[in-house]
Amino acid sequence: MEVKASLKHLRMSAQKVRLVIDVVRKMPAVAALDQLKFVNKKACLPVSKLIRSAIANAVNTYELDKNNLFIKEIRADEGVTLKRWMPRAHGRASAIRKRGCHINVTLGEIKESGKKEKKVVKAAEPVKLEKLAKEGEKAAKMTAKPEKAGAKQSVAPEKAKIFRRKAG
Repeated sequence: MEVKASLKHLRMSAQKVRLVIDVVRKMPAVAALDQLKFVNKKACLPVSKLIRSAIANAVNTYELDKNNLFIKEIRADEGVTLKRWMPRAHGRASAIRKRGCHINVTLGEIKESGKKEKKVVKAAEPVKLEKLAKEGEKAAKMTAKPEKAGAKQSVAPEKAKIFRRKAG
């Protein structure tokens, strides 16, 4: 069973991210998170969040054990490069390239569990407004206090005013 997660448009160069992901490639997922805590690079935070997301996908969607997962594949591809300009001497301008990247991670199982299907989530049936209105009327009739025998009974129940402003 393979579980995938991806991070798109990270504003950090792919070269800097590759330094971090090379440390955790082919490691067990839980051990990789422990290793990332001690690497002194800014790319550690988004990479560890991505690995946690992939683990959560595996546990919640396929009901896999997080201790049975390892990083099968992880790669950092180049993303969009923002082009900016910096003023230089003698009225010139030099280019600044602000690079981005996309990170993809695939988790595999150390020992196959045999689970291949997603967990089925049952959706609740939609609420119909007519049904709610009828239930509200029934509840109002049940909670209404019976009037005295000598008092006048109204023919139609009074409806609450929605708009309280005067016309004109």
